[in-house]
Amino acid sequence: MSRLILCAALFAAAAALWAGEYLASDFAVLDSDVLKGGGTDDTAALQAVLDKALSGEKLTLVMDGAALITGLIIHDDTTVKCINPSCGFYLADRAGNALFRNGRASFTAPPEKRNRNISFIGGTYNHNAANQEHTVPSKPDEKTIYTDLQGNPSALKDVKCLELYGVENLLIKDVAIRNQTTFALLLANFEHAVIENVNIVLDDYKYANNQDGLHFWGPGRFLSLKNIRGASGDDFIALAPDERDGVSSITDVSIDGVALDNADQGIRLLCRGKGRLDRVLIKNVTGSFRGLGFIVTPWMEGEGGNFGSIVFDTMDLVCDKKQYDPAPMLFRVAGNVESLTIKNVHYHGSLAHDLLQLGGSYTGDGPAGENMPSSIKSLRLENVYIRGDGNVHDYIKVRGEVESLFVRNVQITGCRPESGFIRREYPQSRIKNLHVSGFLSDSVSLWAKEQ
Repeated sequence: MSRLILCAALFAAAAALWAGEYLASDFAVLDSDVLKGGGTDDTAALQAVLDKALSGEKLTLVMDGAALITGLIIHDDTTVKCINPSCGFYLADRAGNALFRNGRASFTAPPEKRNRNISFIGGTYNHNAANQEHTVPSKPDEKTIYTDLQGNPSALKDVKCLELYGVENLLIKDVAIRNQTTFALLLANFEHAVIENVNIVLDDYKYANNQDGLHFWGPGRFLSLKNIRGASGDDFIALAPDERDGVSSITDVSIDGVALDNADQGIRLLCRGKGRLDRVLIKNVTGSFRGLGFIVTPWMEGEGGNFGSIVFDTMDLVCDKKQYDPAPMLFRVAGNVESLTIKNVHYHGSLAHDLLQLGGSYTGDGPAGENMPSSIKSLRLENVYIRGDGNVHDYIKVRGEVESLFVRNVQITGCRPESGFIRREYPQSRIKNLHVSGFLSDSVSLWAKEQ
């Protein structure tokens, strides 16, 4: 009798562990393919499962196959788990939606109105960019989501792969995102987001089509990205707190481990108005990019933004091709910057590209326009290694005013003697306080020759 009681107890415990788990094949056909699409539209069947969370149930949808869908809505306390990379979702041709959007999506909702505890674990999310339009009309039930800053409904929306607006406690882990039509992910109005081991594959490349990787709008706090790799047709990662509204902030960001595979642009930090981007650490970035590496500017004319403490640590990138204007560069910095540290940089590539541009135009290759202020208070550049560069050019171009520039341990070997390390581009360009410690070069001078 005691053995029967024990077995019953163990069975009850196991059943409790399975409570709230739903195997997708019990509800959907799953006869699609995450690489090729096709099959039966499983949207309604899967949405019915996801909607069980609306009654307060903590829910896990286990994908044991591939589903063709036109777009799904995810709610609180929900996990979507794929058992292997062949499982996941493929967006139907001309669907014009995100693969997933959260149920209470809002750019402006207060914290108590956000969705909570949403996870995507494993699998493949194919947005089928080749068969989507960049921009489509907004649907009637989306009029409270896509609005202008006055709250007026927008008639149009850009087609993104994952849209999560107003979310706390988000986990995205071990997933592949393929063929984003515009952004692979737009996360906005968030707190506590962890994104790890994500591969962004872009076979359906479209020139100048806003095919960003991971894009973030404020307000946002506590964002962790780790081991993100792949390609993009625009910014691979963009932290843009007030890009939409001119006032939101993003703080407390850690990005560790980014591998670029010929991304058009690497990592963009965009702060343009009264918002703030602060306490940001970006480290261990490798791979290849096509002309624009790290962009720290307001991009839009106006007030110059508010960049607080920003650290880049260990950058080892190759630049062999230029995809867009302006001139190719590894770092461009402009706007109002309090403290920027760039250290452990390895410069590579057959294409001549600036190591660092300071001030000047936010978007073009030249001096600042009338509404492009820059105030770079403190910039620390440490441990820079340049070897065997066969191009004649200057590495740091000063196009505005830098209050304090600290340069330590720069090693330049086997490069062209006609090149210079630092050049003041315009009469108004200046470095108020300069400290150089450990500049070693067998050919390149610290200051560029007068033109």
